[in-house]
Amino acid sequence: MRYAIIAAGEGSRLAQEGVCVPKPLVRLGGEALIERLVRVFAATGADEVCVIVNRIHPQTEAFVRRLAEDCAVPLRIVAQTTPSSMHSFAALAPLLADGPFCLTTVDTVFRADEFSRYVAAFLAHPELDGLMAVTDYVDDEKPLWVATDGEGRITGFLDDAAPGVRYVSGGIYCLRPRALATLARCMAEGQSRMRNFQRALVADGLNLRAWPFGKILDVDHAGDIAKAEAFICNA
Repeated sequence: MRYAIIAAGEGSRLAQEGVCVPKPLVRLGGEALIERLVRVFAATGADEVCVIVNRIHPQTEAFVRRLAEDCAVPLRIVAQTTPSSMHSFAALAPLLADGPFCLTTVDTVFRADEFSRYVAAFLAHPELDGLMAVTDYVDDEKPLWVATDGEGRITGFLDDAAPGVRYVSGGIYCLRPRALATLARCMAEGQSRMRNFQRALVADGLNLRAWPFGKILDVDHAGDIAKAEAFICNA
């Protein structure tokens, strides 16, 4: 299975708060965010890891190219500045079209053991078009709430909390190639947010299920760095 990392954002909020390195190079426990993801993916049996970086921060591309030299699995790099995470996903899509894949953004922090169980569950259920990581730990300014039925099938993605909706999206997506047709439609319609892509998956009738994680963090602000570091050190 392939893994893909969106690392093409500008990280403007971190920069405004005094963080001097691009987000992919922020360190947790002495390890850059992007380095940690590649390591975890390799340990989970990745056949290949695909990464998109922007041209705004050449130090990120240089770091990833050095990482590729000694990586335990093949590391493919797309260097392209994109206007949104959905556009970044679309730039990676040609590399992901021939089998199941797992996609995440570079600032997603999770426990490696939970991630391993999540991937195993996805691969054990080939009837699923997607298995979406969710968590009931809500620490996001604008969380995407995930509505499910009694069996864990995803029925909707909501901007606002609703009665009976417990989980929010964790920003980790295990998908099969059928989802790329929905992505192409979203791009053709001028969509630009990953939450709209997820809504489109439901609208297109794809078989999606939620997989709960105990906790998933995003590193969006300077204060999130210490919080995420404490989380992984205590995991």
